[in-house]
Amino acid sequence: MQLIEVTQSVARRLLENQQRFLFSSIFTECPKGGQYIGPGDVVQVSVWETPPGALFSVVDSVSGVSSATPMLFPEQQVNNDGVISVPFAGRIPVSGLSLTQVEQEIYNRLNGKANEPQVMVRLVKNTSSTVTVVGEVSTSRVVPLTPKCERLLDVLAEAGGVKHPVGKLMLQLTRAGKVHSVPLEIVIKDQSENLIVEPGDVVTVLHRPNSFMVLGAAGSNDEVEFEATGITLTQALARAGGVNPNQADAKGVFLFRFEPLDALDWPEPPTVVTPENTVPVVFKMDLTDPATFFAAQSFPIKDKDVIFVSTAPSVQLAKFLNLIASVTSPALSSTSQVRTLTRSGSWD
Repeated sequence: MQLIEVTQSVARRLLENQQRFLFSSIFTECPKGGQYIGPGDVVQVSVWETPPGALFSVVDSVSGVSSATPMLFPEQQVNNDGVISVPFAGRIPVSGLSLTQVEQEIYNRLNGKANEPQVMVRLVKNTSSTVTVVGEVSTSRVVPLTPKCERLLDVLAEAGGVKHPVGKLMLQLTRAGKVHSVPLEIVIKDQSENLIVEPGDVVTVLHRPNSFMVLGAAGSNDEVEFEATGITLTQALARAGGVNPNQADAKGVFLFRFEPLDALDWPEPPTVVTPENTVPVVFKMDLTDPATFFAAQSFPIKDKDVIFVSTAPSVQLAKFLNLIASVTSPALSSTSQVRTLTRSGSWD
């Protein structure tokens, strides 16, 4: 195990590590965002041709003049290969393209065949550019995206908002095989964490209260819940009732947790590393040192931390003396009784 003193530099390093696990540090901002065509979508293509066109324009049988009536093709579903078919343009790959890009591709293929063609593509049914919102929301649903480039909070609003106070909720984003959670309150306060969502994202709202354990000579031995946004070591000790002044060793307050392998500069190379690439660490705090209190005010508490307040040596001595007294007192009492009875002459 690694034994680390709680100092300002350690607290600062741990706070910096927390920044690495925000959405903006893990997920790149969606380069495209918004609405894109994909398999399963239903589109409709319309083509106008400038008179006197003859490829798509309708020619009046009496005047022989072509009108500017658009050619409205039947609605069609994008197949599994992401392809649609347009007469005289052929099979067109449209998967991953925007409506504007599809229009441009059809125009390029018709240009020279039709007379100054004008193309419009309409998305009749959006089944691929969607985001799934589940968890502690009013209505779990699949939210279709638009060219607006919706963000995380936009799709939460589309799902009717959350059921619990934002301070107790985590927002989990699943994208391209990566899964990560950030307190919802941080996403609300920091616009850089309110990412533009991508098609296929899964947004989950989790009501998962964080907690830490307190053991030893503290005000109370208990599991204490805290907000999703986190608390400091000083706040954690206060919520546990502080340290017991009659029992605690002020120089021996310890915090046990697993830290990522690259979280700190270890005094010795770690010899124990978990399959999750974490290291068991014991953080030691000396409450007799005033500098420790300043460091503890910024030292972040994590979910499932264990805080142990050791017992003072004098308390252990008192326990030992009490144990000796409990053993010797009956014997001393018996001896005294024998002496009293012998003096009174009533003992045979």
